[in-house]
Amino acid sequence: MPEPRYLGLDIGTKRIGVAVSDELGLTAQPVLTLERKRNPRDDMRSIARLCRRFGCAGIVAGNPLHLSGEASLQTQRAQDFAIGVAEVAGLPLSLWDERLTSHAAHEILYQSGRARQDHKALVDQVAAVLILQSYLDAHRTPPPSALPESL
Repeated sequence: MPEPRYLGLDIGTKRIGVAVSDELGLTAQPVLTLERKRNPRDDMRSIARLCRRFGCAGIVAGNPLHLSGEASLQTQRAQDFAIGVAEVAGLPLSLWDERLTSHAAHEILYQSGRARQDHKALVDQVAAVLILQSYLDAHRTPPPSALPESL
């Protein structure tokens, strides 16, 4: 039986990175970078359409906390937007710690040989992949062979 698919979001003020999990629930794949519109509801509806297109069972949105773990103004904005997306899509929402994902995304792009000027277009997608992959890894059930034998 296929695993439920999830849509991962890296929510920024100018762009939103979007990723989706594969049918097995093992890997996150980049989808696109959405350039924010003037009206946030337009963005929410676009993301809800992507949820339907991929048959997603839930949304995983990055939760931008300070390194100390404290919330910021951006945290509240991202959470409010993510809640709006979940309501429009009619799907459950999980907020997932995204600390250092943008930094890691830039490092991945740099190591892959991408020119610095190309990072802007891709960094949000890569960050969305990192957020969603972290979520998938944390929620993965170990295979039966990895479970301890009962006595």
